[in-house]
Amino acid sequence: MNRIFVLIHLAAVIVWIGGMFFAHFCLRPVAAAQLPPPQRLPLLAAVLGRFFTLVGWALLLLWASGLARISQAGAAVPGNWFVMAGIAAVMTAIFGVIALRFHSRMAAAVAVQDWPAAGVAMNSIRQLVLVNLVLGVVTVAVAVLGS
Repeated sequence: MNRIFVLIHLAAVIVWIGGMFFAHFCLRPVAAAQLPPPQRLPLLAAVLGRFFTLVGWALLLLWASGLARISQAGAAVPGNWFVMAGIAAVMTAIFGVIALRFHSRMAAAVAVQDWPAAGVAMNSIRQLVLVNLVLGVVTVAVAVLGS
């Protein structure tokens, strides 16, 4: 059962961190370079909305599998697992701000074609995604180097 939890955990991490890497370094820069705001911002709002739904499910699996592994380990929980859980808690909170505050603002601005407001929200999303991406890489490093 432990290997199943590890598989679920890693799959959720790949969805979240891989998706952030793709969105930040591939999708958004190309969209910004090739599309004007009236085309770019609705595209990004829709793509991010879909991605954030998947991240929500990934987070449920990530936390469930992580807590299951901690409960299986009992008193022998490695210290780096607590570090990973702490960083994951911060990342989860940041994700909540991104999805509930800034993506909601972006979607509302796109709906009324308020491109400046949508752009401001997208910029906030971009900055926070970068913070979460860095935290995610640090968490992977703690997982690999701390074992």
